[in-house]
Amino acid sequence: MLLSALLQHLAFALLLALLSAGVVRLMIARPILDHPNARSAHARPTPRGGGLGVVVAFVAGMLVLYQVAQFARIAEPQFLGVIGAAVAIAAVALVDDMRDLSARLRLAAQCGAALVAVASGLVVSRLAIPWVGVVELGWVGVVLTLVWIVGCTNAVNFMDGLDGLVGGTLLVAAAALALVAALQEGWFVYAAALFLAAGFAGFLPFNLHPARIFMGDVGSQFAGFTLAVLAVAAARFDTVQLSFLIVPLLVFGLLFDAAFTLARRAWMGERLAEGHRTHLYQLAQRAGVPVRAVAGAHWAFAALHALLAVVFLHLPGALKPLVVLPAVAVQLGWLAFVVRRMRRAGLGWR
Repeated sequence: MLLSALLQHLAFALLLALLSAGVVRLMIARPILDHPNARSAHARPTPRGGGLGVVVAFVAGMLVLYQVAQFARIAEPQFLGVIGAAVAIAAVALVDDMRDLSARLRLAAQCGAALVAVASGLVVSRLAIPWVGVVELGWVGVVLTLVWIVGCTNAVNFMDGLDGLVGGTLLVAAAALALVAALQEGWFVYAAALFLAAGFAGFLPFNLHPARIFMGDVGSQFAGFTLAVLAVAAARFDTVQLSFLIVPLLVFGLLFDAAFTLARRAWMGERLAEGHRTHLYQLAQRAGVPVRAVAGAHWAFAALHALLAVVFLHLPGALKPLVVLPAVAVQLGWLAFVVRRMRRAGLGWR
């Protein structure tokens, strides 16, 4: 019975992947061209907006789910408004892909969507801290949830600058989240993660180096927001909400690069709103590491983090937060590798 249900789910996911691929092919045929500039990794005009395939596949999956699955209706108060907010973010981002909207407008859309999520009740309200115990967060939990959702949305968006890197990473992360959610019987998170993975499975073949199309903000902002919300939803897998750590762990490679780059640029007095090519993945590519190797490294990070997420489920409560330590160690090793390649290539941080 279980095997039959699994096969049905995988068959439906395959249909969603094909739907995503069909939308991506349409975006290639009717392109929104991304013209290269001084910050670009590509050398010739390339279509963007391929992430629309991910959005369409996800929304189609959710519509079917709502019609056939009782647990989707149970989740209605918490999630239907949030899904609408995610679609709104995608719509604004698609317009941005076509017309280059101001950063303030994009940020306002992200903050508005995050407020919808919090108003729907998706808040990390308590957290277990090792050797301290369970801490009730109160209003601090609301602020942290808002910062997390907006931060994750932008981190994924910032990292989408190299063929296949974010698409492959999020495919692995979403598939792993679906597995973890199934093991924890978190069926709504399972379905949402499966639909997201299906969308990226349809998109990724067109984004591998040399990319035929880029994801665009429509895909990266939608995916970042959706994963951020699913992280808060996954916190309900246990009573002390330690399971919130699962999604940050799965995308830790993206979060580390984005956070390190932001902190380093702030430390060096650079204008944070200015475009640049100094993310670690960009510096690695500029220092001579092949595009496929940089993307593959991030896929490997996501696969490692997926294994750590499974380990996380079996650790005692007090030790669960420590599962991030191996992930931090790997990222510090990647940082050291990139710095060494930069020095060899004569590159600086600017």
